[in-house]
Amino acid sequence: MRVPFLELKPAYLELKEEFDAAYHRVMDSGWYLLGEELSSLEAEYASYCETDHCVGVGSGLDALTLALRAYGIGPGDEVIVPSHTFIATWLSVTHCGATPVPVEPRLDTYNIDVEKIEAAITPRTKAIVPVHLYGQPADMDPVMEIADRHDLVVIEDAAQAQGARYKGRRVGSLGHAAAHSFYPGKNLGAFGDGGAVTTGDQRIANRVRSLRNYGSVKKYHHNEIGFNSRLDELQAAFLRVRLRHLDTWNQRRRDLAATYLSELSPLATRHSILIPTVPDWAAPAWHLFVIQIETRDQLQEELKQKDIGTLVHYPIPNHHSKAYEPYRELSLPIAEGLASKVLSLPMSPSMDLDSAKTVVHTLTASKRNTNDG
Repeated sequence: MRVPFLELKPAYLELKEEFDAAYHRVMDSGWYLLGEELSSLEAEYASYCETDHCVGVGSGLDALTLALRAYGIGPGDEVIVPSHTFIATWLSVTHCGATPVPVEPRLDTYNIDVEKIEAAITPRTKAIVPVHLYGQPADMDPVMEIADRHDLVVIEDAAQAQGARYKGRRVGSLGHAAAHSFYPGKNLGAFGDGGAVTTGDQRIANRVRSLRNYGSVKKYHHNEIGFNSRLDELQAAFLRVRLRHLDTWNQRRRDLAATYLSELSPLATRHSILIPTVPDWAAPAWHLFVIQIETRDQLQEELKQKDIGTLVHYPIPNHHSKAYEPYRELSLPIAEGLASKVLSLPMSPSMDLDSAKTVVHTLTASKRNTNDG
């Protein structure tokens, strides 16, 4: 059985009539930027995230950058980020002129190790950006307690976690603000790039609205140096369709994850495969299902030969990328180890449970043959 890592077209086919109706609604309106579709999406997504405000922007990276700028983060400031995350988390800090300060993750959840945060705080630290990596919520209560003690801003990177819950609360409402990505492969994905900032702070929402639109909230009145980062009407209309189905699609992901967890547990014990740990307080969105294994490259190739798609998130630690050459000498052994061991198994709402079982059985056979050899 062929099991692709991710296919995007099935989402369109499943909701074709709704997507086509949204397309015609926007095209017939003759209004394509900063219109009613975006305003409606912002209200609906803020409500979904159980917070007060949502501002649509051009991408997840822009959402992080504009949120940081809205809080005045800039040159001379330091921002604590996870060492193991997509590079956009770091880039957003750099784009503000600030300095990313990496903190290592926990091996069991992949998220930032809260117990290591305070040691990274200096007089220049202004913010913490915890990432809900792979759709698993970071442990936010202790993060907020640390932030309160040190008067720091907390901006959630919720790019991979739309719909996840932490102690019953929605991701996107846990920090002072949150950044979301609507990249097509995300749980709530557009048919192009897009992003949003959610916050309970009216002042910050207004600032992001200004920053996304050339520093203007009234045409030709420019009060600050802004950007062009506006989520367009067509993508907003498509996202409104997908938002109505997000919980259903996330439940499919949870069912797949439950199958993986159940079927892989015996294998993990026998063959040194580490599978994700889900704390009692977490309800992940399962954007990705990521295992750790020493023979990652060999296993990935064997699965490929069996028509099973996998990906590596992420093969190069951020501090080893050319973009962050000055960080290369940092000692971040956990991030470096994960880069050589993590493997993302197929996961999408269009995938069925039989496909998940096929992945597990193929992986089991591969490990058995390796051990026998």
